[in-house]
Amino acid sequence: MQVSLAGIREEYGDVFTDGCPTRVVLDHVMSKWGVLALLALTDGPRRWGELRREVEGISEKMLASTLRTLERDGFVERRAYAEVPPRVDYRLTPRGTELMDRMLPLVGWVAQHAASIVDKS
Repeated sequence: MQVSLAGIREEYGDVFTDGCPTRVVLDHVMSKWGVLALLALTDGPRRWGELRREVEGISEKMLASTLRTLERDGFVERRAYAEVPPRVDYRLTPRGTELMDRMLPLVGWVAQHAASIVDKS
């Protein structure tokens, strides 16, 4: 599927306009923690502790905030189980899976080129 900026503007309006909803969604899914949390969930459901260990450097407060935002946006689902001790896991929704199908090639490109880019800065 070939996408162009002109095609996006024609179908959805100008994404550069102040107040455009795309800015909010881009901020949520393209933030450092948003991308990393979504990536951690691409291989399947994760419990809180697993996410915290996998996304090194994220604080508990930031992880909670990021997951709440992604859940509110419909990318992540939180499932609580009536067990003792309580168990909660997080998983991608169909919308989140669709997003990651498109985002993984970008992340792969970044991983491939990151070392050479960072070495020059």
